[in-house]
Amino acid sequence: MTSRVGRAVFGSVRLIHDLVETGQSVLLLGRPGVGKTTMLREVARVLADDYGKRVVIVDTSNEIAGDGDVPHPAIGHARRMQVSNTSLQHRVMIEAVENHTPEVIVIDEMGTELEALAARTIAERGVQLVATAHGNTLANLVSNPTLSDLAGGTQTVTLGDIEARRRRTQKTVLERSHDPTFGVIVEIRERNEVSVIHDVGAAVDRMLRGIALPIEVRTLRPDGAVDSRVEENLEMEDEFQTAGFDVEDVRRGRGQSRRNTAGPRMRLRDAAGTEERDVAPQQSAPVRIHPFGVPRTMIAALIEEAGVPVTVVDNASDADIFVTTKSHYSRRPTVIRRAERDGLPVYVLRRATGEQVTQFLKRFGSSRSAADTYPSNGSAETGRLNGSTDNTGAVQVAMDEAEQAVEKVISGTRKIELAPQSSYIRRLQHGLAARNNLGSSSMGREPTRRVVIRRRSR
Repeated sequence: MTSRVGRAVFGSVRLIHDLVETGQSVLLLGRPGVGKTTMLREVARVLADDYGKRVVIVDTSNEIAGDGDVPHPAIGHARRMQVSNTSLQHRVMIEAVENHTPEVIVIDEMGTELEALAARTIAERGVQLVATAHGNTLANLVSNPTLSDLAGGTQTVTLGDIEARRRRTQKTVLERSHDPTFGVIVEIRERNEVSVIHDVGAAVDRMLRGIALPIEVRTLRPDGAVDSRVEENLEMEDEFQTAGFDVEDVRRGRGQSRRNTAGPRMRLRDAAGTEERDVAPQQSAPVRIHPFGVPRTMIAALIEEAGVPVTVVDNASDADIFVTTKSHYSRRPTVIRRAERDGLPVYVLRRATGEQVTQFLKRFGSSRSAADTYPSNGSAETGRLNGSTDNTGAVQVAMDEAEQAVEKVISGTRKIELAPQSSYIRRLQHGLAARNNLGSSSMGREPTRRVVIRRRSR
């Protein structure tokens, strides 16, 4: 038997008090147990008692107002409509609008497509909606086929030649289908910290085009005051200059060591047998590549034919180099943006042909100097580094600073602001933070744009 006990926490609405009083529809997102229902319960009480609005609660599983016939006093003067069968919740939502003339409808745990359509109908009738749904971020909501309609939905659109050239995209792109049901989305990170997206329609448009999205982060202090700051969503980084990479760095195992997969290490004693030291094996592990849009069978066959120390891996997180084609790279899918954000070198082929792949693989067949580099968003023929003009010393100093900041944040410091750097170095610093399970964001404008490393919200 599972017994759930709700809590009435007065003051939990302070973080979003100004949002619900404006009359806009607000959707609360967050993982299970983060406090969505607790905040929703307090919102219903405040709107009904403090503002005197007609509030109707569609209580899906009786978590908001309790399981008894008499609703719990925590909801104040708000009405409660119980849902006898969860599969019919969308009908109860429509009934609440038609029979009870509400000004506000409060809904907990929206989870089906019919409920999303019912919510859209209610919003178009001029009723304020305050609801919750599972999902950590707006990106999760848009990619959820069941609930994406709440954020406006997505549809495939074919652009004309002129518009496609202007956007620098393929002719077939994703765009928002209609106006979002909710005007404001609140992502609950912790019980005392939320991020607010004020214009959901514009946010979805920017996300689908791969443009960085500024997000307001609010934190509730112990004295009851609310602090606000603006951060950028790194899932939609707008700096799309890919990082160039040095093959000798890859050969020396920089990519492997960052994931603790550089192969076994041997313990050797000195002649006296009194001191031990770590010695890496002389032969380094093969370079791991993750192909995206390039046939794996063709790459595997060409690797065997060329006899180069390269292997194909299934996950980008296990790779040292990300290989894709120009057509796939220009569409800016999430997997490519995530690889660039994590500092993974991205090598772009003009076409997925055997000749192009063979030229790429031949580069790993012989030892090269550290000055020899490979293109990241050029082609297999050019051999030109496109990414950074920073010299090795500047990169090393910047990464040393980032490593020290990571150690301090892990030790307990909330966040550390690094020195301004170029976009190439910032991507490396973002990748370092991600590999240590820390959060990071870019702030400021060029040439003083810099990285802030912080503890990741739990």
